[in-house]
Amino acid sequence: MPDRNDWIAVPIGPDLLRGAAEWERTERGLLPHRLPAWARAQNTDPQLAMAESQPSGVRLVFRTEATSVELDVLPTRRIYPGAPPRPDGVHDLLVDGHLAGQAVATGGDTITVDLATGTAEHRPGPVGTVAFDGLPARTKNVEIWLPHNETTELVALRTNAPVQPTPDKERPVWLHHGSSISHGSNATSPSTTWPALAASLGGVELTNLGFGGGALLDPFTARVMRDSRADLISVKIGINVVNADLMRLRAFTPAVHGFLDTVREGHPTTPLLVVSAIYCPIQEDTPGPLAFDFESLGAGELRFRATGDPAERAVGKLTLTVIRDELARVVAQRSVDDPNLYYLDGRELYGEEDFAELPLPDEVHPDAATHRLIGERFAGIAFGEGGPLSAKRP
Repeated sequence: MPDRNDWIAVPIGPDLLRGAAEWERTERGLLPHRLPAWARAQNTDPQLAMAESQPSGVRLVFRTEATSVELDVLPTRRIYPGAPPRPDGVHDLLVDGHLAGQAVATGGDTITVDLATGTAEHRPGPVGTVAFDGLPARTKNVEIWLPHNETTELVALRTNAPVQPTPDKERPVWLHHGSSISHGSNATSPSTTWPALAASLGGVELTNLGFGGGALLDPFTARVMRDSRADLISVKIGINVVNADLMRLRAFTPAVHGFLDTVREGHPTTPLLVVSAIYCPIQEDTPGPLAFDFESLGAGELRFRATGDPAERAVGKLTLTVIRDELARVVAQRSVDDPNLYYLDGRELYGEEDFAELPLPDEVHPDAATHRLIGERFAGIAFGEGGPLSAKRP
């Protein structure tokens, strides 16, 4: 450990922060947000409010010769009595794009949620520190990826050598919107969610608007995408619309058109890939809403079940099969006048055969190995030569 007298207090500002729309100054630090304040003001869903404050894809990026780095943070952790404990959020430190360290902060606030009633109790806790030592003694790019699964306030950054911002225009920016799977549910760390892995393999800068439970074709999300910097765009649509039982087919189709219209107002010719849901047996042909399987919870397992009636598809209730067919039709219709619009069936990323080998542990979300599989496949299909988001598109 170097002499503490050599440590430098590094101001945390926008020049070091990637992947966030903005930040909020709190009593103890800076809270990154993935939706700007005006969009948050239009949201009334506490699930989305939680999800957007969890910094999936958000990282501190800088160049330095420092061999030691410390970051003081205030995590907010959620406890669900009766359910399996949620893993603490992990901070990943990358050196020149390669994982060089991981750390979990102690302390932090807790929110205890009763799954049966939805009531919550908030208890404040102390600031914690994550420390990384033994980094290479040379000039290098350092990235600290913040936990994808817990709200994290940034309090202070210290290094034992000066820090310079890294230019933010070295790689194309990939703007992605999706559900909890894109958010990173069940991934083991923030740099190993499937979008983070795909971005690394594809050589692009990720802005992740994957929101657990929040890929619902919200107009304010489309406007955020419209106004965001993006060289490449993808939107993954389907699972949340089904499991929230949010709308019927009559409303879904114009909502998709409206979402794409809004994105195109800001990015009229940017490559835009529409991706449908990965294979999910419980909702392939059964509508939502999705519910906790309380019998499994009683046995200490977290699992979900679909509660809809397949017969209700006849009156417009949505399933993943219905949505995939409609997304393919909408993209085919629009691409006549929009040659930079593409469609990808999510089952090419994870399909029925994959489920047999790598089942979804809770019936909805992939495990760590499946996140890697999806990330590798997306990178090959989308960013590979000739792919819809590649530099050498057909």
